[in-house]
Amino acid sequence: MGELTFIGLGLNDETDVSLKGLEKAKTADAIFAELYTSFMPELNLRRLETLIGKPVQIVSRRDLEDDEGIKILKAAEIGRAVLLVPGDPLIATTHIDLRIRAHKKGVRTSVVHGASIVSSVIGLSGLQNYKFGRSVTIPFAEVNAVSETPYNVIAENKKLGLHTLCFLDIKAEEKRYMTAKDGLKTLVEMEERKKQDVITAKTLVIGVARAGSETPTVKCDFLRELEKFDFGEPPHSLVFPGRLHFMEAEALVTFSGAPKQVRETAR
Repeated sequence: MGELTFIGLGLNDETDVSLKGLEKAKTADAIFAELYTSFMPELNLRRLETLIGKPVQIVSRRDLEDDEGIKILKAAEIGRAVLLVPGDPLIATTHIDLRIRAHKKGVRTSVVHGASIVSSVIGLSGLQNYKFGRSVTIPFAEVNAVSETPYNVIAENKKLGLHTLCFLDIKAEEKRYMTAKDGLKTLVEMEERKKQDVITAKTLVIGVARAGSETPTVKCDFLRELEKFDFGEPPHSLVFPGRLHFMEAEALVTFSGAPKQVRETAR
């Protein structure tokens, strides 16, 4: 019986992988990595291979989704295979699907978790994790089609007083990474269509850039001001706060440069 281990690479570069993950990779017969579900800005494949001491095969979206991961599963059926994944390995449903397929083939699976953008953004913002509602991805607009889902999710969470974490779309194959400014523009355009006052100039928003790096940027402000802010290089994320606890408000003012009147809205 073979084995497939999912290993989280973390957020920024090859040194983010845990010691446990590194040791697991070193003992594997075949090592694969997918780099399209998230963006690690300072990851260097050659340095990663040097750390592991073995070559790493990059798999594409087509390999995992269209071809159902057959390349990885075949390797796992005859030996120890590893799939290296940015962030935490089971955040993306693609990887959960692959783990299910492996299980059905009688392949043992295990997981070595890594730093996640979810916990990192929550931690950097100073908001309380149990007050987050459903998260959502703001996608690039397709021709003649703009997804209303992000707008609707933010609206639903706000009604419940919950925070919303918005992931921003990436097209790794095209080296396209949505910025905070692009994400806000998309939501503003949706507001112009739906007119429900979910996204306004006075909406409080938090932008986070390069979480996990040595130079993360975290900025909280009203939308009309945040639209002008330069977050620098991607990856970027956005958070739309719900009702704020007084400690959350204090953290936003102290660490994210939020307007001081935010304290007055807290409970």
